[in-house]
Amino acid sequence: MSRKTALIACADLAGYSYGDHHPFKVQRYRLAHDLMEAYGLLELPGMELVRPRPVGEAELLTAHSREYLDRLREFSASAEPRADFRFGLGDVENPVFPGVYDWACLGVSGTVEAARLVTEEGFAAAFNPFGGYHHAQRSRASGFSYLNDAVVAINHLVQQGKRVVYLDLDAHHGDGVQNAFYQSDRVLSISLHESGVYFFPGTGFERESGEGAGRGYSVNLPLLAHTDDALFMKAFDEVAFPLIAAFDPDVLFTQLGADTFRTDPLTRLEVTTHAYSYILRKLRALQIPWVAVGGGGYDMMNVARAWTIAWGVMNDRVLSPRLPASFVKLISDLGYPHRMLLDAMHWAQEDDRNRALDAVEKSIAYLRAQIFPVLIGDYGTKRST
Repeated sequence: MSRKTALIACADLAGYSYGDHHPFKVQRYRLAHDLMEAYGLLELPGMELVRPRPVGEAELLTAHSREYLDRLREFSASAEPRADFRFGLGDVENPVFPGVYDWACLGVSGTVEAARLVTEEGFAAAFNPFGGYHHAQRSRASGFSYLNDAVVAINHLVQQGKRVVYLDLDAHHGDGVQNAFYQSDRVLSISLHESGVYFFPGTGFERESGEGAGRGYSVNLPLLAHTDDALFMKAFDEVAFPLIAAFDPDVLFTQLGADTFRTDPLTRLEVTTHAYSYILRKLRALQIPWVAVGGGGYDMMNVARAWTIAWGVMNDRVLSPRLPASFVKLISDLGYPHRMLLDAMHWAQEDDRNRALDAVEKSIAYLRAQIFPVLIGDYGTKRST
């Protein structure tokens, strides 16, 4: 049987906007789609472009309170500016605009469909670039996120009896997902992110490791500013990869934010496509049923390059590092800078790098001493019964 992959099709995004001066640009999805098309990645053998079915309220209620959903719908239907800071709605970070509820549901419906395709239709991998809104809380919008698509989809998987690894590669800690599964041993949540000491959302420290049955099942690797390719790969290789292999999940769920890249305007990590593609190839080699979603990324060319690389890896395609001529012309006409698809390995300045190296080594040592024995011990006991 040939390997099947699914890409959630680009929806009609006309009319959706966080505002001209907001860093989150809806156009990034179109740019990523255009680059995939230029590389010939939208007509591959074994792949399908899938339009998801609408998400129902019952599904949303597995992750969000009814009161919050009612207020989000109410604000979405209003043509006047509205705000309710109890629910995180209407501030500079999470603006309210006509149709915001429908916009948020697009991400959820695509991620739920991706999970369904992998678990019920035999797809080896399914990618929803429109997902990855990992900051949304049960009753509060946060970090440009209104509905938490990952939590809704993972709840669906857990209800089916699946064990899930959630791996978050965004520069921001996946706090909404961690909070949802903090007391569960059915979901192993791993997040590599810029340190919350000085960076939004101010969470994701090593000692945040779960409670009750979930003790040891939340794993955080906070990274200092100027963490570069080699250090990012080190963190993945020495913590994330062995834990994923030990947990041996039924489904691998990855959030593929592209704001770790060194040219992102909101972050201070110094990762490039070199480390990004390295990690994706190692995940592919595990041959675990794979659900992937988008996430952050505020340099739109970085987003297009990153998610095109991700889709290529999911389909075992090696892409030329040179952007296709048709895409170069497109971005030149739009005023975007021309960057090759793949970067060479990047090293940060020595003093910055030494501080980042010292921090990552301390984090790795702590997690290996405190988390590995708990997780692997509990895991082994549960699997043997």
